[in-house]
Amino acid sequence: MIYLDNAATSFPKPSKVYEEVLNCMKNYCANPGRGSHNMAIKSALKVMEARNLISEVFNIKDLLNIVFTSNATEALNIAIRGTLKKGDHVISTVIEHNSVLRPLNLMAKNGVEVTLVSCDRGGFINPLDIKDAIKVNTKAIIINHASNVLGTVQDIKSIGKIAKSYGLIFIVDASQSAGSINIDIDKDNIALLAFPGHKGLLGPQGTGGLYIKEGLSLKSFKVGGTGSSSNSMKQPNEIPDKFESGTLNTPGIAGLCAGIDFIKKIGINNIYKEEMSLLEELLLELKKLPFVKIYGSNTLENKASVLSFNIEGIDASIVGEELNEANIAVRTGYHCAALIHKVIGTEYMGTVRVSPGYFNTSKDIEDLIKSIIKIYKSK
Repeated sequence: MIYLDNAATSFPKPSKVYEEVLNCMKNYCANPGRGSHNMAIKSALKVMEARNLISEVFNIKDLLNIVFTSNATEALNIAIRGTLKKGDHVISTVIEHNSVLRPLNLMAKNGVEVTLVSCDRGGFINPLDIKDAIKVNTKAIIINHASNVLGTVQDIKSIGKIAKSYGLIFIVDASQSAGSINIDIDKDNIALLAFPGHKGLLGPQGTGGLYIKEGLSLKSFKVGGTGSSSNSMKQPNEIPDKFESGTLNTPGIAGLCAGIDFIKKIGINNIYKEEMSLLEELLLELKKLPFVKIYGSNTLENKASVLSFNIEGIDASIVGEELNEANIAVRTGYHCAALIHKVIGTEYMGTVRVSPGYFNTSKDIEDLIKSIIKIYKSK
């Protein structure tokens, strides 16, 4: 199978990821922070090692400001629902994923005012539109760093400066950028950064995290056992314990640790260059096909490794089925981001999405193009 669905989850993983998950399960998978025996201590040290690696990736000063979650969706729910309250105003955009749009929809029903700024057909947000939407009761700005539909990379540095100048909480969804595009929480003025472990960070599914800026107070998302203050019925207020009730996914975090270690050795910039090389080849070949419509920007400028297209006269779902028959894995449909499809005119059909990863090859792109031509000719 040629796997080109890395925007959903990266595959394959580096071999060290599989090895460390199994090593953890077989040799030290006790409960971190819940015991003083050697296995529990080793588990806790592995979790701390992962926090440290993540802090290095995003330039986070205090690794204890990193909360582990089951995915980016949980991280975004903690950030959004923990920050906003009735009477607050929040600014986001139409290019967001449902992991932002649905929590905002829920908060709107509970008295939070929501403004969704539009984008151009390339998927780009004008930072000045964000600035113009600010009101006296605005509390936060939420931005999708890289679109999972169009691959558009937003100017979070400029938007972060706007948030800082108005004293607003800047929340960034790094689901499609963490691990392949450099992010610096200080330079970008990020207060809350949500990221998955299973995509660009090359870890297993069921892993993710949230960076919470020092001094920022969020409501608890869930409560329960934390291994700390166990003699009290009150939830600890210290981060990360406040948001890490229950047993952590230690094997997943161990695998994530190995994935990030792999990224550090290769280099984020090198990973990005490799992905962009594949995307450039894909764009070049698709542009040669008059029956293919490419959505969003058709250049590599401010782009992540995501591309959406449709074949003239063929439903996206049919294209996906035909590609699957050719042993090529892509995603079709709306990609959990309904509003952007109204902007690009695909609300009734969705798109075919291709997302090359670091382990793909030029041959994979070549085979995909051949299959696309074959599908069109056989319609």
